[in-house]
Amino acid sequence: MTNDESQPRMTNNQQLTTHGPVAAGPVVLTLAQRELVRFFRQRNRVVGAMLQPIMFWGLFSMGFRGSGLGPEFFFPGTLAMILLFTAIFATISIIEDRREGFLQSVLVAPAPRWAMVLGKIVGGAVIALLQALIFLGLGWATLGITSSPVEILLAVVLMAVIAVALTSLGFFIAWRMESTQGFHAIMSVFLFPMWLLSGSLFPDEAGSWLTRISRFNPLTYGVAGLRHYLQFQEPTIAAEAMPDLPLCWLVSIAFAAIMFLLAWRISATRTTGDLL
Repeated sequence: MTNDESQPRMTNNQQLTTHGPVAAGPVVLTLAQRELVRFFRQRNRVVGAMLQPIMFWGLFSMGFRGSGLGPEFFFPGTLAMILLFTAIFATISIIEDRREGFLQSVLVAPAPRWAMVLGKIVGGAVIALLQALIFLGLGWATLGITSSPVEILLAVVLMAVIAVALTSLGFFIAWRMESTQGFHAIMSVFLFPMWLLSGSLFPDEAGSWLTRISRFNPLTYGVAGLRHYLQFQEPTIAAEAMPDLPLCWLVSIAFAAIMFLLAWRISATRTTGDLL
């Protein structure tokens, strides 16, 4: 009997165990890159994601011009709309990956579960942030933003925090979904009220019931933070009527951290699609 025959053969699971866990960094980067490649290969999705906010921005600006609210007022809210819709709908890929079997292969890989969650969230957040940056450049070219470079940089950082928070929210909702139709149905009911009650369309008024309700919406503080940083030649709304800037940062960061933890927690649960 040879030496090779005398040694017991290892099963596939034992071979995976001997290799040890996979480093988290490459997993995060690979999944994030996959989200970006998938997005930019779908040209109709790229065009639609940019045209819809621009159409809303133009329509709202013209429709509310009689009330004294110009395009400068609606600009931060349109940025929030881009981040909200792009980040949330980017997580539809979770449902598609489960249906194609890719998600199951990721789940059984010897990689930390949080790395898979972070990779998907980073990919969706980067897509949302890139589109928001394009729109920010459009506003700078057409509206005459008077903010300093530091203020613009801080606004971009705040947009990144908002994008992470909203992508994590989309991940949390999409994980238990088994069809894109169900995801769209829930999002259509959930997203518009979240955006409408964020101060994007209506200025804050002390004592208003709408303002009081909006204070329970975490996106309100993201929009208010963008209003603090993005200044225009034509004043839009007094800073005293909005939440303080430190509070905007605190709520936005807490929103992002809580939603990421919830997304990580729900990713440990099994769904019917994972067992197929």
